[in-house]
Amino acid sequence: MTPAPPAPAYRGRLAPTASGFLHCGHAHTFAAAADRAKRAGGELLLRIEDIDPQRCRPEYLAAIVEDLAWLGLDWQPAPAAEAGPNGAYLQSRARHRHEAAWRTLARAGLLYPSPHSRRAIAERSPPSERDGGTRFPPELRQPPPRELPHSPGPANWRFRVPEGRVVPFTDARCGPQTFTAGEDFGDFLVWRRDDAPAYELAGAVDDLAQGITEVVRGEDLLLSTARQILLLEALGATPPSYCHLPLTRDPTGRRLSKTERDLSLRELRARGHSPGEVLAMPSG
Repeated sequence: MTPAPPAPAYRGRLAPTASGFLHCGHAHTFAAAADRAKRAGGELLLRIEDIDPQRCRPEYLAAIVEDLAWLGLDWQPAPAAEAGPNGAYLQSRARHRHEAAWRTLARAGLLYPSPHSRRAIAERSPPSERDGGTRFPPELRQPPPRELPHSPGPANWRFRVPEGRVVPFTDARCGPQTFTAGEDFGDFLVWRRDDAPAYELAGAVDDLAQGITEVVRGEDLLLSTARQILLLEALGATPPSYCHLPLTRDPTGRRLSKTERDLSLRELRARGHSPGEVLAMPSG
């Protein structure tokens, strides 16, 4: 029997959300991720994060694959069970994996259903000094359910953070980082009331299942990294390495958004820009 080839020492991923058209900030980040994988002699996967039923649309999914191919990026094909256009992973096809992680965490007493609305939470808690977001107040915590339901949704489920737990990691670009659970962030969502896994859970679980060794993404997700490290450790897994890149901003200094069309890759292509010109645009 011929032995299986060894797994690559480096495996990265591109993980765009199918909720809008990509802009030149995505191009910078994804090109950097591809370059890091190439320099390491490793592999690159494309995972389309399409689990938000309110925002994700098929036309955005198709456009993402087209735009990334136009940029000259390529990736390892996904297995048939999770494959979408051009060999991309579709996160929506991994619900079994997300539910299994939810069940493991819930059985360990680390999750609880949370009935509180965003407005109720905002009224009880000041913004976090680290990212300006609302920190879930511990007095609104609920006890773990006595009986675990068969499935998580439709309900909001939160991860009970270990108060005072320091979460350190060293970022390949930003250097040593330290976040404190209960201070920099509170109990966070892992499952939403629209019966979809939240970003923190789905991304961390898929990175683990897909053998990702380094996550390359924007520096606005540094705090998410601390949350995902806690989740992975609670699942008995070793987190990958991380590299957070500067955000691309428009001429006024505002960070780019999918809701702004001027610097979308679709618009830049329509204006006749080449991939090289797009990647040469200023960032950070």
